[in-house]
Amino acid sequence: MVSLKHLSLGVLILQTTSLVLTMRYSRTAETRGPRYLSSTAVVVAEVMKIAACVVLVFFEQGMNISRLGSTLRQELVGKPLETLKLAVPSILYTLQNNLLYVALSNLDAATYQVTYQLKILTTALFSVAMLGRRLEMSKWVALVLLMTGVALVQMPAEAKPEGSKSHSLGSQVVGLLSVLTACCTSAFAGVYFEKILKGSRPSLWVRNIQLGLFGAIFGLFAVVMSDYELVVELGFLQGYNSITWTVVSLQAFGGLVIAAVIKYADNILKGFATSLSIILSTVMSYYILDDFRPSSHFFIGASIVICATFLYSREVKVNIAPIIPLIAKESQQ
Repeated sequence: MVSLKHLSLGVLILQTTSLVLTMRYSRTAETRGPRYLSSTAVVVAEVMKIAACVVLVFFEQGMNISRLGSTLRQELVGKPLETLKLAVPSILYTLQNNLLYVALSNLDAATYQVTYQLKILTTALFSVAMLGRRLEMSKWVALVLLMTGVALVQMPAEAKPEGSKSHSLGSQVVGLLSVLTACCTSAFAGVYFEKILKGSRPSLWVRNIQLGLFGAIFGLFAVVMSDYELVVELGFLQGYNSITWTVVSLQAFGGLVIAAVIKYADNILKGFATSLSIILSTVMSYYILDDFRPSSHFFIGASIVICATFLYSREVKVNIAPIIPLIAKESQQ
């Protein structure tokens, strides 16, 4: 029988693969009118996530409007310090989401995906430092093997595909810096949120409402700072089409999937599932986006990634430092 943990990871693989492909396509495909603003897309995704979480809390409260209102007031207004704690990961997630749009606008899919896998290492380091987690040597080896394998898989061929878009050195630097920053913000925010989630009682969906509220506020601030004139001239939803709405929906849904994954598995295991989705999206990018040509590196790297995944996923007891017994207790319930 498939466990909830593995089911969540499987859905995450599908979601991440679809998001990378559609986001890349939406930022590079030719358009008749103005292209949508990535800053507004981040805000719309947060609003959709909030709406979805409110519905989920409504079902958790037995579809009782009064209980829903009471729960939201108690958690959002009645505990201001707890709510403010979510401002830290929220602003980092908002920054990360904006940076990924920038990265996929300036880098080809292969370069983007290789560099973004550094978040696996940064997540492991933050997990050890913040959660007191101790990884056995086999898992460190698996991490190294995974990064090596994914790097080989995503290594671009020497010959560029015919008709492929080339990027200037300046745009490549912007893209690389965006990915590197996103790796650090994603890792810290993910581990910080995991610590809050596993060490407290509130509903998973209430936590995401809190994140979404801060995310929407910070996102609107980014819109004002970067695209205010364009929004005033052409509107908040300028350039939106079916592909744009697909990207936004996948982002909103992805946030909820990631939250579920954190509940049933740690961030490092989530990173492995994401890495496997990278292999799938690379294959699809070759046939659909035509921005990657597979080579011998691809086949060697794919084999290493599969071996690393099995190595890391082995049932090995992970020792948790005694400084965080509450987290271990919560994970067993």
